[in-house]
Amino acid sequence: MLGPDDPLPHRPRRVLLAGTSGAGKTTTAARVAALLGAPHVEIDALFHGPGWVPRPTFVEDVHRFSAGEAWVTEWQYDQVLQHLAERADLLVHLDPPRRVVLRQVVRRTLVRRLRRQELWNGNVEPPLRTFWTDPEHVVRWSWSTHPRTAARVAALRRDRPDLPVVRLRSRAEVRRWLGGPLARAVG
Repeated sequence: MLGPDDPLPHRPRRVLLAGTSGAGKTTTAARVAALLGAPHVEIDALFHGPGWVPRPTFVEDVHRFSAGEAWVTEWQYDQVLQHLAERADLLVHLDPPRRVVLRQVVRRTLVRRLRRQELWNGNVEPPLRTFWTDPEHVVRWSWSTHPRTAARVAALRRDRPDLPVVRLRSRAEVRRWLGGPLARAVG
């Protein structure tokens, strides 16, 4: 497991960002993609169709983009986890403390809802009252699934000991890694 200051063994081309909802995967993925000059494929946009209905072409779409030589995406959705892990040449585990993730996901959810910000395929955050009624509300989901990511990353490290994994525990570590080891690997 590499930290924010450890050199990367090679220039990455296919990068996965792991973390619970609100950990900063999409923001960091976009920054990694920009540094690499690779496309950032926002996996939520492939998964969620209009009305929050899963898109029937999701798995096909993931296989199509992941066949490419370079890409950056978030590592989520059980249907494609293994496939993406097999194709990746670097995994970045965003692992801030649970309280930090909770603060970030609450703020993000409030801003998106109050601004009625379109997310993917016409979808917007549901009314705030759904926090109390929807067991899969993103804030509740983030809290309950937080420990799963570390277990999933540990399992991947056993299955793919050749895959470099970088663990970043704060925004400051993300900035250090982007400006340090990743920037040096890109050259």
